[in-house]
Amino acid sequence: MQSTLSPESIGALIAGRHEQPFEILGPHQQKNRRGETIAVRAYLPHSEQAWLIDTSHKSKRVPMIQIHPAGLYEAAFPSTLRRKEDNAQRFDYLIETKEPDGMTNQMHDPYSFPHFLSEFDIYLLGEGTHWQSYDKLGAHLRTIDGVSGVNFAVWAPNAKGVSVVGNFNKWDGRRHLLQKRIPSGFWEIFIPEIGEGEVYKYQIKQADGVVTERADPYGFYAEVPPRTASVVADLSKYLWNDSQWLKDREKFDWQHQPFSVYEVHLGSWRRPGNEPHQWLSYRDTANQLVEYVKQMGYTHIELMPVAEHPLSASWGYQVVGYYSVTSRYGKPEDFMYLVDLCHQNGIGVILDWVPAHFPKDGHGLRRFDGTAIYEHADPRQGEHQDWGTHIFNYGRNEVRNFLISNALFWLDKYHIDGLRVDAVASMLYLDYSRKEGEWVPNEFGGRENIKAIDFLKKMNEEVHLQHKGILTIAEESTAWGGVSRPTYTGGLGFSMKWNMGWMNDTLRYMRHDPVHRKYHHDELTFSLIYAFHENFVLPISHDEVVHGKRSIMDQMPGDLWQKFANARLLYSYMWTHPGKKLQFMGCEFGQWSEWNFDEGLDWNLLQWDTHQGLQKCIADLNRLYKTEPSLHELDFDGLGFEWIDCHNWESSTFVYIRKARDPKDHLVIGANFTPVPRRYRIGVPEAVWYDEIFNSDAPIYGGSGVGNAPGLQADNQGSHFRPAAIDLVLPPLGATILKPNYGK
Repeated sequence: MQSTLSPESIGALIAGRHEQPFEILGPHQQKNRRGETIAVRAYLPHSEQAWLIDTSHKSKRVPMIQIHPAGLYEAAFPSTLRRKEDNAQRFDYLIETKEPDGMTNQMHDPYSFPHFLSEFDIYLLGEGTHWQSYDKLGAHLRTIDGVSGVNFAVWAPNAKGVSVVGNFNKWDGRRHLLQKRIPSGFWEIFIPEIGEGEVYKYQIKQADGVVTERADPYGFYAEVPPRTASVVADLSKYLWNDSQWLKDREKFDWQHQPFSVYEVHLGSWRRPGNEPHQWLSYRDTANQLVEYVKQMGYTHIELMPVAEHPLSASWGYQVVGYYSVTSRYGKPEDFMYLVDLCHQNGIGVILDWVPAHFPKDGHGLRRFDGTAIYEHADPRQGEHQDWGTHIFNYGRNEVRNFLISNALFWLDKYHIDGLRVDAVASMLYLDYSRKEGEWVPNEFGGRENIKAIDFLKKMNEEVHLQHKGILTIAEESTAWGGVSRPTYTGGLGFSMKWNMGWMNDTLRYMRHDPVHRKYHHDELTFSLIYAFHENFVLPISHDEVVHGKRSIMDQMPGDLWQKFANARLLYSYMWTHPGKKLQFMGCEFGQWSEWNFDEGLDWNLLQWDTHQGLQKCIADLNRLYKTEPSLHELDFDGLGFEWIDCHNWESSTFVYIRKARDPKDHLVIGANFTPVPRRYRIGVPEAVWYDEIFNSDAPIYGGSGVGNAPGLQADNQGSHFRPAAIDLVLPPLGATILKPNYGK
């Protein structure tokens, strides 16, 4: 039998740069003098002999003829043999090979199976609106006509050839060349008889002839770093038990409900007691973390990026595997267990998400097919000079699709309750951290990154449209307006925004020696000028305990007693200030050292009463925050806050009211930022008894016990433009909370 293939086509196949291997390989109808036949070709570079077994016709076994010495074989059958009804060119057959070691193998031919990506898939992917693209791209377990295997699909528009390599083909890029769907630039193949747990990469033949091996951008799992291959994973086998949580979440009125977040880096929250240099698994962490968070009273945990990243000595913000939960702590179903257990115990899970940039690691997205497809080619647009990373090209449909699908992926497959979006400020401005001449203006000559802004708006719209009750939270450090306002009003569409100004001003104020604080009074009052311009979260985050900043506890001035008193005062002020709350792990019990990726938190500090006292103080603040409507119902509304006295700079004291939607429901808060007790008369709304429901200087927290227990009776001799007044005692470096008791 003579082959009609051209030498050029065969050469391209053997060189691994054929974009359409299905044109050569697999079954093909052809005519000759004997009539119509079906020719089956297979490229088997490791085999010495090959046979074709027609399993649809009494398992007829026919030798395959080698038509090229590199290992291209061919056999033909009469076209009258029974074929599959769904595809006239596909019939059941196996290929049997004899290897150099004498072993024989039988296998299904990858080039006999139909494509997974439909024309509609290709259209949506090209348009950038295939929001569930993770259901088609990457590695997916499939069964076709009773044959199980894995479908691989990847975007590499400028590659000359793409193949899948792994243990199943001895990492030989000649064995499984993908088919390019022209003109889209998506490549795919179904490889039969492999399954979950297979390790693989894409081998990319670049236009310049360079061959690279890349992890799967849509890979669901990966090898434990420093290994870099992707791993086939099944995300559908975990049985969830959080249906009630998901149902209730749709009605979550987050604007008027408590939202107190415990920020966690899983690798360094706690380590196994007998192996302090190993990590806890997702499941072991779940069983300990959930119990602890419930005990402390937080409503949510926020996990620093759990997407796969190459550097363990980091927070995890330089992501390589955007769809892969990191394998450091277990498998995808183990992470699902962690989220599920949180939900079963009434705890929400927020995930840090990083669409602003990606690292330059060779197995990642950087110049994925030899060209800049995920990033900008121009370094003035495509590189973060400060971080040594690449910036996504938000103007490209496929890139927007990749990122928005990724946001939806975590909400869909892992039941995540919200996304905290990192480094939003760097996305909004083309000149972010750049000098003149180092950036490219937009089409109107401005500094705003219009494509990134459009991307963020669309991401927020799709997330909130497809998953009711989901939160998106921006880490945005500039004065950009409307970050947490709906897109239909011109905003970016986030649910909330980190109040970085409050964090910086408050910590700067707290670092001052108390004797000097009176000269910096405005550092605390300033936040109330803009407190209701956005839906703010007050963060004491991971960024404040690294890079020589010292731990929060160590930043507090004074002797040991004053440091603890200052910390309790800081958090009391934070929990009574308008805005939702976020606290980094370890701050709640007074961690002394900066964050260390290679160690767990210093839990042994809890043997000391001072650290136990701070921890109990936080737990009680969380309890009050949840049970007192005045502390959470109007966090984003100016009606929920009122100054009583913000002008007493000489004594460094502040007195204010927090109010609920019920006008009778209010709290009076007094804070003294000096180490001496203060007594003075303040006005209050009503002449009733006020219970002291919290005092950060209470002995149970390690304080001196100065305060107003059990409470104070207000009289009718008003003050501060109010009809009633009390003689309030403010404890040294302490805060007190008073609540009206109408029954006394």
